[in-house]
Amino acid sequence: MRCGALFGREDLDIITPAIQTAQSEGIQAGGPWPADTVFMRARAGAFDAVVAQYHDQGLIPVKYLGIEHGVNITIGLPFVRTSVDHGTPFDIAGLGTAGHTSLLAALTHADRLSSGPPGRP
Repeated sequence: MRCGALFGREDLDIITPAIQTAQSEGIQAGGPWPADTVFMRARAGAFDAVVAQYHDQGLIPVKYLGIEHGVNITIGLPFVRTSVDHGTPFDIAGLGTAGHTSLLAALTHADRLSSGPPGRP
């Protein structure tokens, strides 16, 4: 459902043309999708990735859906860059209580990304 630019023209003037450019380059891109539903669809496997336009739009659902598995993947760089999505837990640094799940998820994604697309030598 489109809002007809009631809340700004970014989707019409910036996001949609960017998606069309990506599609013309052979990238399977879609959207723009409403932020209140896209993350649940992604969790169900509808997308390989969701690109959020700003920090809170993406991070709030990631924390809700499972911050311990959230991975920040920086796209558009000439190298693979991943990090844990929760930031540095300074409040528990040195206590021996930090979990490793987020770091493992970030490393696993980095390994997959550095191997290239599935089915490609």
